[in-house]
Amino acid sequence: MRKCIAIDMDETIVDTLSRHLDWYNTEFNQQLSKADLHGAKIYQRVLPEALAKVKAYPDHPDFFADLEANEQAIDVIQRLTEGYDIVIATAAMEHPNSFAAKYQWLAKHLPFLSPMNFIFCGRKNLVRADYLIDDSSRHFVGFGGQGVLYSAPHNVRESADIRVDNWSQIYDLFLGEGENSHSDLLTEAAVTAEL
Repeated sequence: MRKCIAIDMDETIVDTLSRHLDWYNTEFNQQLSKADLHGAKIYQRVLPEALAKVKAYPDHPDFFADLEANEQAIDVIQRLTEGYDIVIATAAMEHPNSFAAKYQWLAKHLPFLSPMNFIFCGRKNLVRADYLIDDSSRHFVGFGGQGVLYSAPHNVRESADIRVDNWSQIYDLFLGEGENSHSDLLTEAAVTAEL
């Protein structure tokens, strides 16, 4: 039986942080950058009077419209489908107005996945998968499989059994061969989790 990988959308497949920064900097005439967010979420660094507005950006219909995928994300996901069942698990319930825009983005950029593989949820620990690739480690709590933390400015200080910095490392982790293979990390993490 094929193993299943659940993959987060925001900050894992797509660069939502750049959109947040662009809209915030433009609207509030600021110069906040990803480097300023080392170890913090954008909501912890914006002007207090801008907080509610910035938190509402993902509810705007244009927020997800033309987001860029992270480098190699689409290609690696397509390659992963050759050996794994792939589902996209996105926490759309935090921003219910984002559902249609997220769905449209996924359908457009991941046409090789059935829309039946798109999971819009609040609690990712309810998703049945062997692995969850996500930038938010809080989603690993209670998750029945192995979490794989995707590096983002806000999580640089968090520890993780398995951390990846980019999609090339995800490829090596799940599909790499020879000296590029890191699948032993998946096995070691699974054994540790069972103990």
